[in-house]
Amino acid sequence: MPDPTPRIEQQSASEGGRLLVLGQWTAAQFARPQLLRSLERSLVPARGWDLSRAERLDHVGAQWLWDRWGQRWPDDLEALPAQRAVLERVARFTGARAPRPRRSWRRAWLGLGEAVLRAVNHVRAFVQLIGELALNLLRLAGRPHAGPWRDFSGHLYRIGGTALPITALVGFLIGVVLAYLTSQQLRQFGADAYIVNILGIAVIRELGPMLAAILIAGRSGSAITAQIGVMRVTDELDAMSVMGISHGFRLVLPRALALAVAMPLISVWTTTWALGGGMIAADVSLGITPAFFMNALPEAVHVDNLTLASAKSVVFGLLIALVGCHFGLRVKPNTQSLGEGTTASVVTSITVVILVDALFAVLFKDVGI
Repeated sequence: MPDPTPRIEQQSASEGGRLLVLGQWTAAQFARPQLLRSLERSLVPARGWDLSRAERLDHVGAQWLWDRWGQRWPDDLEALPAQRAVLERVARFTGARAPRPRRSWRRAWLGLGEAVLRAVNHVRAFVQLIGELALNLLRLAGRPHAGPWRDFSGHLYRIGGTALPITALVGFLIGVVLAYLTSQQLRQFGADAYIVNILGIAVIRELGPMLAAILIAGRSGSAITAQIGVMRVTDELDAMSVMGISHGFRLVLPRALALAVAMPLISVWTTTWALGGGMIAADVSLGITPAFFMNALPEAVHVDNLTLASAKSVVFGLLIALVGCHFGLRVKPNTQSLGEGTTASVVTSITVVILVDALFAVLFKDVGI
């Protein structure tokens, strides 16, 4: 039984020097793995092509040959009438290949310019949102009885109260991990007692506020963007504009105030659980009792570190709320834009929190040290 595998062989010079097309050139045979690669390797310069010895030829095989011929008929071609008819049909319905667009330096610079303009547009809108929040705060100070206090209390509960379990769990585990890793190094130098200093400074000054801010950015920042984005999709924002209700006063202000109030409390809560986890791990790994830990902590960590951490947390809360509202208000009335805005909100919030934390670390490097 002849081999049905599509293959190409070259005739000897005495027989004409053509490329022989052998086997069954059908879609079923072309499904074999590595077949196309082996056929490409079989292509060599030749005087012509001989298809008359091929067992079968369908449109898949004919298309492959037509493409390898450069979509034109070879000068020397021997084929049966049925094979030539298939090739003519493929040639008639094969469209010309569109030339690949050349990526020039001008196109690259235009793409860079477009990205810069997009970033500038986001920054301009964000600064405008900050200014609008400042004006709304002045309006609230002048007429506190007209403030959106019901919305504020609801957001305070959803953002702060419901976040306590997850922040406590993450803080406790981070404290345990940090204490265990630190104890391995301190034990080598006999400096076991300094684990209180390391944990106190690291957790109270940096890790506590940072962990709380990242968790809230991923949890509540995305929720803020999704809530406002759904209002855009369902035309509720347009209805508020028609009724003369300010988006900044009724949507941005209560969320910003709630996060500004909740973030310092969540930061202290997360820090407390992280110190508790570190205290337990220090007792297990180094034998440092909780009583010694609690007595040494106020001496090792100055109260200014807690004040700085709380101040940072207020800024983190405001930024997370503003970023979430910014991307929520820019959502277009379709679900794809809603998903993209929520993703961009979380990524931007976490990035901004890290950048601002680095700025605080540089500006207040001598505070509490």
